[in-house]
Amino acid sequence: MLEIMVRHHVPGFRLDVDFQAPSGVTALFGKSGAGKTTLVRAVAGLVRAKHARVLVNGVTLEDSAQGLRVPPYRRRIGYVFQDGRLFPHMTVRQNLAYGQRAVGRGDLPMQPVVTLLGIAHLLDRRPADLSGGEAQRVALGRALMSAPRLLLMDEPLAALDRARKNEILPYLDRICRETGVPILYVTHSLTEIARLASTVAVIDAGKIQRVGPVAEVLSDPDLAPNLGVQDAGAVLNARVVAHHTDGLSELQVSGGTLWLPRVQADVGRDLRVRVAARDVIVARDRPSRISALNILPAQVRQVRQGTGPGVILQLSTGDDLLLARLTRRSATALELRPGCNVFAVIKSVSVAPADVSVDDEALSASKPDLPE
Repeated sequence: MLEIMVRHHVPGFRLDVDFQAPSGVTALFGKSGAGKTTLVRAVAGLVRAKHARVLVNGVTLEDSAQGLRVPPYRRRIGYVFQDGRLFPHMTVRQNLAYGQRAVGRGDLPMQPVVTLLGIAHLLDRRPADLSGGEAQRVALGRALMSAPRLLLMDEPLAALDRARKNEILPYLDRICRETGVPILYVTHSLTEIARLASTVAVIDAGKIQRVGPVAEVLSDPDLAPNLGVQDAGAVLNARVVAHHTDGLSELQVSGGTLWLPRVQADVGRDLRVRVAARDVIVARDRPSRISALNILPAQVRQVRQGTGPGVILQLSTGDDLLLARLTRRSATALELRPGCNVFAVIKSVSVAPADVSVDDEALSASKPDLPE
């Protein structure tokens, strides 16, 4: 369990947050300038807030009301930055060993971390000889070698191109599942949240707008302006049913069946799929003789009208929630209101590789030009 309260003021900006989150991966999401980095630096003890309370799994790291403040070097927090910040004069092995020495734990075995991150072949290289993705894996390893009680990741993929992000995401998946270390993950990417996080905290102008399970928060139409209307979308829980010879995978969701470009996950495995609101078409009657394969029966839960011509719908399909973005004119013509039954038409090509999270394997690349 994370318990974080930070009140901090600098000229032109005030940070005032107070929230709790269960252990696991808590994604801190917000636009640039929302206060994400200031908050995690305060958690790490690098910013001395006027009022703060930080507890990690019952261990108090700071409580200004009681005059308690553990210094940064004793908090046992692993901090991973955007650029890795490896020591250029050290080899990978030496960078990893520095994580041990930083906490006086030279007895910690290095091999489990090396195996977890797949960096055995990099141990004798120096940072200048690493790709961006390799450098970030080493930075993750150095943080893990400090035996952290908490990992802080401040947009660790922001400096990487799409190919390098897809390379490192499976390793982040494994860290989340296999280490048991709670993670506070700063990002402005909904794709990373959908893939990695169990909880999301939305921050805006220094205040927490909402904290909750990923599926609930991402499917809340009232948060669409905070999340970004263009990128808003929901997460569906799915199970792999079969892989077919035409290159498509059959997935079972609570509301029906989804067909996706083949994913590298065994039959029977659970995964999460993110569906963008802009890629959901709403019909009052079940469409026929169309190319789209993914048609789910749904019911309108909420209709949120913005100041412009657009409308965001929240739809329930089985036990899951979807978002759909359409024009106000279409919503009026279809007489869409809470309680009415509809069909959600989802293009299979709208699901990108990084938008699908599996338990223990990276996904194969999905081609955007596959049949709908």
